[in-house]
Amino acid sequence: MVSSVPDLLAGWELGLSADESRRAVVLHSLARPGEPADRLLAMPVGERDGDLVALRRRLFGDAVPLRAACGECGEELEFAFDLAAIPAAAEPDGERRVTSGDWTVLVRQPTAGDLLAVAAAPPGRARLVLLAACVAEATRGQQPASADQLPPEVCRLVAEACAAADPRADITLAIACAVCGHKTAAALDIGAVLWAELDNWARSLLLDVHLLARTYGWTEADVFALSPLRRRYYLELAGHD
Repeated sequence: MVSSVPDLLAGWELGLSADESRRAVVLHSLARPGEPADRLLAMPVGERDGDLVALRRRLFGDAVPLRAACGECGEELEFAFDLAAIPAAAEPDGERRVTSGDWTVLVRQPTAGDLLAVAAAPPGRARLVLLAACVAEATRGQQPASADQLPPEVCRLVAEACAAADPRADITLAIACAVCGHKTAAALDIGAVLWAELDNWARSLLLDVHLLARTYGWTEADVFALSPLRRRYYLELAGHD
């Protein structure tokens, strides 16, 4: 578990200057403090996202407020999703074999490190970089082949195999529109959700530090030592709430 408020703030500071893919790595390090970076990057994306879900539940609870636009009528949909409803992680599936015609491909789950490589790929190359990372071995007949030689149909089967092997890497919700009844698919990006909430929490906490330090002369550590309830009470007494 995250050990202290300073740990969370340190992670928040690192995340401020990072892109989306690297922020997910920072958040994962908060979920698994002390875990070596190479082990975090080698984890399947679904396992990482499961850790981020667990961190979000510890920090901010189970209910996640979400918004989406109806795919049929455009109505703005607001709803709460219960993170406790996400199924427990299954055992790692390992490599899967894909066959099509004379093609045979061994496929592995994408990892957090793979997503970093995709984010750093030149424009137009991201898809091939991810494909190459997930193809452990490919042959056509008896001849070895590379990922960039796979025909479109085999690429599609590889993508499906990756998704089936790591279902928690793509959590999609079906949201019914209250106006037209149409069900809209909405992806839950737990990394983006958790970062937005951590950012809001950190900025609010630092504002509290500023106000209480100015009023009472307390240090940052003094404010951190207060429970949220006591901190709010002192802010009310100081007329800052």
